[in-house]
Amino acid sequence: MSIHLFATIVTPTAVAANNRGEGDGSTLATLQTITRGNDQYTTVSADAIRWALREYFQHHYPDEINRTFDPDLDQYTFKDEKCSAEKFIDDDLFGYMDAKKDKDNKNATVKRRGALEVCRAVSLDPYWGDVAFGSKGGEKGKTSIHQTQMHLTAYQYTIALTPEHLKNPERASFLLDALVGIRHVGGNHSRFLFEFRPESIILRVTSDPSPWIMGCFKRMGEDVGCSELERLIQAQDVPANELFVGGKIAKTPYGKNLEGLGVQVFDGVKQAKEMAKEQLSQAGVLA
Repeated sequence: MSIHLFATIVTPTAVAANNRGEGDGSTLATLQTITRGNDQYTTVSADAIRWALREYFQHHYPDEINRTFDPDLDQYTFKDEKCSAEKFIDDDLFGYMDAKKDKDNKNATVKRRGALEVCRAVSLDPYWGDVAFGSKGGEKGKTSIHQTQMHLTAYQYTIALTPEHLKNPERASFLLDALVGIRHVGGNHSRFLFEFRPESIILRVTSDPSPWIMGCFKRMGEDVGCSELERLIQAQDVPANELFVGGKIAKTPYGKNLEGLGVQVFDGVKQAKEMAKEQLSQAGVLA
């Protein structure tokens, strides 16, 4: 029976700004948005989150990654353009595709579906259209005006991994370290910093192929709660002993309720991460 690793993360609350890299020539630096009900929410792409994980691996496992980013040249380089999930962490976790034709003009594409799945991050708070305005004067023809959309919010996203799909299942442990070590998501201009590490995290190690924990965090006044997770446990859809919860939520009434339901709750995000590793070891996934 396959063992799966799921994690839902909520970031600290901070000011988010343009997360799509260089502008397209317009005077407005926009945030990506999505509509839910009658409100708009800002969102960060799964590609940007994967970029952050790649950055972590580049700094911590420089000899074990294939694709490295040079910020001075603003480009990626490959150690081996043929790619190898056996040799490289990033090729194993994120997959690859080399689209090409052979000498007879037949399809000779080499590809691997990434073992790691990442969903798009969505803000906990509606976006009400906050915009910063700036202008620059000077010689005729050299004046400029610009606007930047801003959003004070936290973001929530979920990852899924079946370690047996990795060429080296030990890399599930590396991924857990990376999730709590993310600095910022890809595409942010250097003048913006949004800390994308977990403020709170829900980890699930299970034989159930469905996460069930996506979208568990909700804004409750000034705090962040997880009443939906409580409901799922009480309904016996999610066994409490499969869950490890850590971070700021531990000191809230929601954390205390989860503890009362039999969930292992920790003050620290890293404590919860280490317990998830231990559970994976007990399941025979990690050595």
